[in-house]
Amino acid sequence: MTRVEKADLRREAGQRTRDGLQTAALELLAQRGQEGVTLREITERAGTNVAAVSYHYGSLKALCEATIEHALERYLDAQLLELGSLGSTSTLHEVAAAFARPMMRALAAGGQDLAVMRTVARVGIDPPQAWERLNGKFDQSRREALRVLTANLPGVDEQELNFRTRCAAGLLNWLALAPIGAELAALPAEQIERQLVPVVAGAFRGEAAIDR
Repeated sequence: MTRVEKADLRREAGQRTRDGLQTAALELLAQRGQEGVTLREITERAGTNVAAVSYHYGSLKALCEATIEHALERYLDAQLLELGSLGSTSTLHEVAAAFARPMMRALAAGGQDLAVMRTVARVGIDPPQAWERLNGKFDQSRREALRVLTANLPGVDEQELNFRTRCAAGLLNWLALAPIGAELAALPAEQIERQLVPVVAGAFRGEAAIDR
């Protein structure tokens, strides 16, 4: 085996260790949040040792922050892809479906996808430092949502639309952690969408839905 081949094998082994640690951290963060996670639990679940965490991440805090940042980035990328596909003629129902689709897919799929959403939901309550590094993507997601919401709700100003968007996001975060989210996850994907999208659309519509 050549020196290059040996180096490649070491890199692959190191990547597997990093991936295993992040997967274990994600599962525990989704269940309890950052304050409830211990180094021993993560290493036992990942099948490695404390030295591996020190070598690859430096500390438990750094591992958790890297895992949270990765979860946030996955969520934002998925939401940006959905919102970016909408045109100016998209209906409010279609906007709500695009906004909620990452969550709906996670509820239907379970496993790591749902763990990502639960981690995002938990850190939404107490944003970590990693949040700041993703401000650009948060801003982009907000702009995409406003772009399509403005076309549907022309009489509502930007500040109000921002507020409604944040409320809709908070609703989805709560759903990821609440018992009703587990109830939804037991349903077929089509039924999840049928029940959830009108609720998100209602949050966007606000008082416009009220007959005066």
